[in-house]
Amino acid sequence: MKKNRHLEAAWFCLLLSGFYLLGMPGSSYAYHDGGVAYCEGCHTMHNSVNNQAVTTTAGAAQFNGHNYLLIGSDQGSTCLNCHATAGSSGPDGYHIATYPVPPNGQPPTQMTPGGDFAWLRKSYSWTTSYGAPGFSNGENHGHSIIAADYGFTADTTITKSPGGSYPASHLTCLSCHDPHGKYRIVGTSATIVTTSLGTAVLPICNSGSYGAQPTSTCAVGTYRLLAGIGYQPASLSGSYAFSYNSFFAVAPQTYNRAESLSDTRVAYGKDVSFWCANCHLDVHSAFGNNEHPTGQQLTSLQVSNYNAYLKSGNFTGTSATSYTSMVPFQTNASTNISQLALLTNSTAGPTTSDKVMCLTCHRAHASGWDSMTRWNMDSTFLTVAGAYPGTDAQGKGAYGEYAMGRTQAEIQATFYGRPASAYASYQRSLCNRCHLKD
Repeated sequence: MKKNRHLEAAWFCLLLSGFYLLGMPGSSYAYHDGGVAYCEGCHTMHNSVNNQAVTTTAGAAQFNGHNYLLIGSDQGSTCLNCHATAGSSGPDGYHIATYPVPPNGQPPTQMTPGGDFAWLRKSYSWTTSYGAPGFSNGENHGHSIIAADYGFTADTTITKSPGGSYPASHLTCLSCHDPHGKYRIVGTSATIVTTSLGTAVLPICNSGSYGAQPTSTCAVGTYRLLAGIGYQPASLSGSYAFSYNSFFAVAPQTYNRAESLSDTRVAYGKDVSFWCANCHLDVHSAFGNNEHPTGQQLTSLQVSNYNAYLKSGNFTGTSATSYTSMVPFQTNASTNISQLALLTNSTAGPTTSDKVMCLTCHRAHASGWDSMTRWNMDSTFLTVAGAYPGTDAQGKGAYGEYAMGRTQAEIQATFYGRPASAYASYQRSLCNRCHLKD
């Protein structure tokens, strides 16, 4: 963190580290526990702790704090006070942004399923072997959240959500996640409800992200505190309320790790793509638009292709071991949390009841590639001569059209540490996992 910035934030994060493993069974960390946490974790009543100002920016003296009494200068910064990590040498728990951002040549270190927001601040330029210039702007690598204390700013090119109207000038962590965790899963049929005046709902007793199930006396929070129908941040004026509830999903407890030896499998359930449609409606194929299918069941041919595909030219795989988190899919387990929880340990590929979804090709936060895709969709080869391309590669692998300004270490990080040997010596796009054109 910046020197002397947010003393109270550091104090609360220290408390969090002490409670790191004190969550209830099925939860990973104790702070959120699936719903609203203790108020002082994000707010300071008087911009003061131990008789010192929390906010040390110019003009913010003691007793004169931020909007909404936040301990960060904005909503995103408040989240990153705990969810950004300083100088970590590798993936680390609940962190979703490497901070400070590593210089070009060095990759961000966090490997959550959603990706590392630090990619947003890494831009690249190159020249191809045939003399054409190329550029990859950092803000195109993910959702350009606003978190001023960490150097994250609104997208200057895409001013509203593609396929929708959500303003980039108000995009923060709170655009997707309800910080007060009012949405919850209740009942044996796993229905999502929220609190509102004049209603009574069961209290949240656990996180809904790791397989805990509601009981007759308590609810569990939605996956990752994702917001649902009617949600709109208080700081955003206009008509942007969500039309769709959070999707169902279950993550393994150890979800932030390298995948060089095995895949981290998040079991995605009902309504992934519909939830994304809250902001990206016009790129959802269910609404009659001529876009790549999303939220649609895989055909028998696509299932056969996925399960057989190992790498370019090698189609000898089996359905029992074909799953890869580089090309995940939505299981048709609907709202069955128990079934989803079992799938986090499964290596099995899809069946014809499973679906392609937005997260099949994109990471939810950010990635090392344009349009936050899981792999480089703008290059013919993902590996060259048995190695990842890169500015520091040998021979053809250093060509700009393959390396795209990134080092081999940066490119390997976008594959979450997988060795190049996991793919063909000249591996083509992972679109072929379903389409088998290579």
